[in-house]
Amino acid sequence: MKELICISIFIVISALLALAMIIAGFICQYKKNSDIKTGTYECGVEPFDDARSKFDIKYFNYAILFLIFDIETIFLYPFAVCLDSLGLFAIIEAFIFVGLLLIGLIFVIKKKMLRWI
Repeated sequence: MKELICISIFIVISALLALAMIIAGFICQYKKNSDIKTGTYECGVEPFDDARSKFDIKYFNYAILFLIFDIETIFLYPFAVCLDSLGLFAIIEAFIFVGLLLIGLIFVIKKKMLRWI
């Protein structure tokens, strides 16, 4: 029962602090609107085209491939750190994981998705 009271007090205090920050933001904000404030900011350059322009699909493919291999690195780093304490089964699983990613890379190469032109 004591833990439930502590958790409920923590939730109430957290909610009150969040509400206080939102209220402080409304109180401290600068309320005068201007063209500069409501305009689009593009690194100091005036916008010259619609923001909804079409992009070539190859950029999307590169982004997805980057995410896939970036996530591979994120998953393999803890494995490399704890390699001495893991057993043979975990090492086999890591090789299977890398093998699946290599199959994906071979698929990407066969589909010629890594060609820029």
